[in-house]
Amino acid sequence: MIRKRDGFKKLIPQIIIDAVCIFFSYWIAFVLRFFDEGGIPLFYIDSFQRCIPWMTLVCLAVFFLFRFYSTMWQFASLGELLQIFFGTTTACLVVTVMGYTMFPYLVRDSFGNPIQRFPITVYVMGWVLTLFLVGASRFGFRLAHRRINKRSVPRADSDRLSRVMVIGAGEMGSMIIKDLKASPLSKGIPVVAVDDDRKKRGTRINGVKVAGGRESIRKMIDRYRVDQIILAIATAPKKDKQEILRICAATGCKLKTVPALYEILEGNADPHTVRDVNIVDLLGRDEIRLDVEGISGYLRNRTILVTGGGGSIGSELCRQIAIFHPKKLVVFDIYENNAYDLQNELHRKFPKLDMDVVIGSVRDKARVRNVFSAYRPDVVFHAAAHKHVPLMELSPGEAVKNNVFGTLNVAQTCNEFQVKRMVLISTDKAVNPTNIMGATKRICELIVQYFSRHSKTGFVAVRFGNVLGSSGSVIPLFMRQIEEGGPVTVTDPKIVRFFMTIPEASRLVIQAGGMAKGGEIFVLDMGQPVKIDDLARNLIRLSGYRPDEDIKIQYTGLRPGEKLYEELLLDSEGGCQKTSHELIYIGSPIPFDENTFLAQLEELRKVAGVDNPKMMGLVHELVPTYSGHAERTDLLAK
Repeated sequence: MIRKRDGFKKLIPQIIIDAVCIFFSYWIAFVLRFFDEGGIPLFYIDSFQRCIPWMTLVCLAVFFLFRFYSTMWQFASLGELLQIFFGTTTACLVVTVMGYTMFPYLVRDSFGNPIQRFPITVYVMGWVLTLFLVGASRFGFRLAHRRINKRSVPRADSDRLSRVMVIGAGEMGSMIIKDLKASPLSKGIPVVAVDDDRKKRGTRINGVKVAGGRESIRKMIDRYRVDQIILAIATAPKKDKQEILRICAATGCKLKTVPALYEILEGNADPHTVRDVNIVDLLGRDEIRLDVEGISGYLRNRTILVTGGGGSIGSELCRQIAIFHPKKLVVFDIYENNAYDLQNELHRKFPKLDMDVVIGSVRDKARVRNVFSAYRPDVVFHAAAHKHVPLMELSPGEAVKNNVFGTLNVAQTCNEFQVKRMVLISTDKAVNPTNIMGATKRICELIVQYFSRHSKTGFVAVRFGNVLGSSGSVIPLFMRQIEEGGPVTVTDPKIVRFFMTIPEASRLVIQAGGMAKGGEIFVLDMGQPVKIDDLARNLIRLSGYRPDEDIKIQYTGLRPGEKLYEELLLDSEGGCQKTSHELIYIGSPIPFDENTFLAQLEELRKVAGVDNPKMMGLVHELVPTYSGHAERTDLLAK
């Protein structure tokens, strides 16, 4: 009750100001109406005195209905201007109608006679003046508030302010320019805008000139001495954004951007914030289109198990799966810290999600069976694996035990408990592998193909390339090296890789799972391969440095098991079949002798305890295209 009383007290000054504005609006309207007639007739003055209290009360009541007194006018803009227009227009219209219908009968003059109706011109001019005075009082308050704020918070020294180019002269660009100019805490001042729309060129947006399109960026940076560029085109096609970003990255200016549309829709970003440009902005693609209905059909109200759920891909799979309202989500991982962090994140973002985090290893078949028995999953995403190529080259036995026999344990248990679908996360390194990690993942694909022929469970594999920003990828390594002042180490200037963002890969894995019938190896369209050398140089530029000058690039030579380029298909797999999704294809499965395969697996299990030449030989027998076995065998023999 006290709060309401205090809140009303704060409204009293504004109500009094509005009442004064209404009084003077209609009084001035009378003065102007009878200016050439020698003054206002006395009977009109008498009528005005008796009617104005009622007119004021009516107007104030309408103002309350239009929320004039619950709006923060210090932040008033176009929306509030329209609010004032419609509110005052409605109020004056009601007053006019009452003046011609009710007031002559309800209000009497000094002699008890009905008052004289006001001339219609008084009502019209009264409306115009009320609109002006009420609006002026509010926007005057906004200007006063801004001026007080500028005085109370000193603006940064103008000599230290960054000179900002804003790319995009649309609504987002206008908002950014306005904020940069208005905020006393802003460390930048907009000096020029750029937009590809030729109709906007030569115009001004909030006082800043739109000087040209993307082709003039370099020239305008020199002319206006630009230090920082803000990309304000959140809804532009990814291809256009990337081209503009590449132009900007070569200038050496600090780059910032507004969040992409998908970041805003997923709640991962505020549309009004500006963040640093990252490598995903340069390499990512347009938002992945998903068949939501098809995905919902096999995830909604189902129990979903994700092995390796705390890892880079596994955790993102969990985030995406949570969107589709599973009956239960089970996160299975051996590393408790990542799993714990993911649990807290998902509980915060999806408070209604039924989720359990279970700690254990896929190498422990008894633990795997125990988990399947307890939860009876409908769908399993198998993302648990050792994936770091150089580390696995030094510990090939661990790659075999975890990747091969971890996958075999999960596949056998899926078959035993009649899981509806199992999706294996594979890699392009399984194609003609030169390292033990890739060879083991190829064996995992063969395990999936074998079980797809002998089980009611739908077994499928999804094969894709490198994931931007995943743990162990080159980008975190490059960023650390840049922070330390370099050098940035690139193995070979010619080396290329396919890249995909973690959300892209996860969405497509989920989509492929929805298409699965059993036995397929789905291959994701990875786009154009990227030179690692170009990747390193772009990261250096995005960090505000010049490659080869501020930060050196050092070429170290290919590491053990590494090749210059990766492939997504084996030669014997032939071409890819198209699917209903433009970014997902199906590789033709290669026939193999199942009895020999099972026998070789059992032999491999016996010798996989320690690293030894026999183990490497068996891996090569299982994967004849594995070309790195000889070198590894020689090293182990020594």
